[in-house]
Amino acid sequence: MSTFACRLERSGDCAAPRLLAEPGMRRNSSFSPKIKMFPDSTTSSSARRLPSNAFKIHSVCRLLTRRSHGFYTKDAGIAHRKNMGILRQLVCQENTKFKNVWTTHSTSPIVYEQGRIYFDNYRCCVSSIAQEPRILYQLPSCSKSEKIEDALLLECPLGEMLPNPSDYKSSLAVLTAHNWLLRLSANTGAILEKIYLPPYCKFRYLSWDTPQEMMVVKSAQHKFPATAPQASSQQSVLFFLAVFRVLPLKFIGMLEINKKIFGNNVTDVAVSHGMLIVMYSVGLIRLYSFQTISEQFTEQQFDLGCKCNWNGKVGIVGKYPFGLPCNIKITDTPPLLFEVSSLENSFQIGGYPWHYIITPNKKKHKGVFHICALKDNSLAKNGIQEMKCCSLEPDWIYFHPDTSGRIIHVGPNLIKVLKLRETENNKYQQEITEDFVIMANRQNNVNNSVTVTASGRVVKKRFNLLDDDPEQETFKIVDYEDELDLLSVVAVTQIGADGRAHLDFHCNEHGILLKSIPLVESWDVTYNHQVYFDRDIVLHIEQKPNRIFSCYLYQMVCGSAEEDEHSSLEKVKKVFCKKGERIFEYFKRE
Repeated sequence: MSTFACRLERSGDCAAPRLLAEPGMRRNSSFSPKIKMFPDSTTSSSARRLPSNAFKIHSVCRLLTRRSHGFYTKDAGIAHRKNMGILRQLVCQENTKFKNVWTTHSTSPIVYEQGRIYFDNYRCCVSSIAQEPRILYQLPSCSKSEKIEDALLLECPLGEMLPNPSDYKSSLAVLTAHNWLLRLSANTGAILEKIYLPPYCKFRYLSWDTPQEMMVVKSAQHKFPATAPQASSQQSVLFFLAVFRVLPLKFIGMLEINKKIFGNNVTDVAVSHGMLIVMYSVGLIRLYSFQTISEQFTEQQFDLGCKCNWNGKVGIVGKYPFGLPCNIKITDTPPLLFEVSSLENSFQIGGYPWHYIITPNKKKHKGVFHICALKDNSLAKNGIQEMKCCSLEPDWIYFHPDTSGRIIHVGPNLIKVLKLRETENNKYQQEITEDFVIMANRQNNVNNSVTVTASGRVVKKRFNLLDDDPEQETFKIVDYEDELDLLSVVAVTQIGADGRAHLDFHCNEHGILLKSIPLVESWDVTYNHQVYFDRDIVLHIEQKPNRIFSCYLYQMVCGSAEEDEHSSLEKVKKVFCKKGERIFEYFKRE
């Protein structure tokens, strides 16, 4: 079994909605839901995740010696975990620094994925590994009607024989504005496969049903004026969903979401972990089995590249101008698996045993989270979680992506890691307890304001600052680096006109602070920010007003105290270089 979560957020035009594995990221602001995926959490805690003390069994020197003697050659997984243990120790040691090696700016959104940074709507790909900017590929410029709308990185499945040698290398599935689904080489940008989608609707979003196994292409929502005639069945269709199995690409089927079947107030849909999720404007969320829908309503199976006759039209499946047939016709309401009502469609499932998190569907309950058992909808003991913080930005909560079944609750100055456990008197009921807490480093939030009256009397006024007051250290982003088993936390403090941020690495097991990295660029709390920590790099993407995006790349540098002192005396020169159509700033020591 796998854990999933459905969470409705507001997403800006810097990123299209998609299925994500990222925990608790606030990505950003127009109305479009995001489905968040969390891994399996059904095994015991000791087997689920590697405890932090596992990395401390041997010194780095001892680990390297054992590896050179062939201790880990029988199991590639063990060797990889040992390598990550070595890297974790290097990352957290005192003399390790993260230095800003280059910076660039863009007028289009910037996206990071697996060591690659994408610019110009995925048309320019830059490596994050090299100290100097290195462009992997630059696709030719195109018209607005041909721009890339969304993309997913495809990785080779393990233990499977694939038809083409190119299938064993990473590739990028991209969706263009003129309804082409392309598979590009992740290293060169060369087109490996082309599929033409149906021309009668606008497809805009790519997402995962099951990561690296099943991919979903979703259309934009069809909106019809109230005066539109209802004679045509096409005018009652709200969304189209096309489902593919990846590597090799195989067409599973395409279905339509019809308001005659699912109702008039549907706002969004998704296919996630084998379930069709339908969301409504009243806060209602309904889950259906996609497998049941596919088995019950598929009229005919089709293979890509095969000739077919569909509704009087003859063509080749996936080729221009025929496209794909809508071969899954839902003629009746499918069997309902689960239904729940939550404010702003906020809904997550996870933990062990299965629980879900919702916010009661009333505005006065915003910021209140209920943790309930999935089997009987009963509220867990201590299952109402509320920070009671006075802040401009709300707190957020999600199931920990480390498969432990824990829950992370983040407020302006407090991070709570919660866990489910059996109550003492009733093994069938779960209670919520604190595993550990991370506090922001801030002063007393009560300030004294001293005034003197006309008579000379001194008056002291006491007032409370907001919990996310910019002059106090405030948590902005919390993420999890699964390979190093570290929690990464971005904390920001406003100092004068500039905001200063630092990225902290905490032990995922106990919450102990292991390392803190200052970010050299100023941090404006009114901008949108994304920070990625991936092994030995840190990437900060910032969205400024007027659609200006900035990218700051940091790389890990190890050295002794003497080397650090020597390097501090060296002059650092900022160098501007143009590579392709892009200008980079990088730092060169003289």
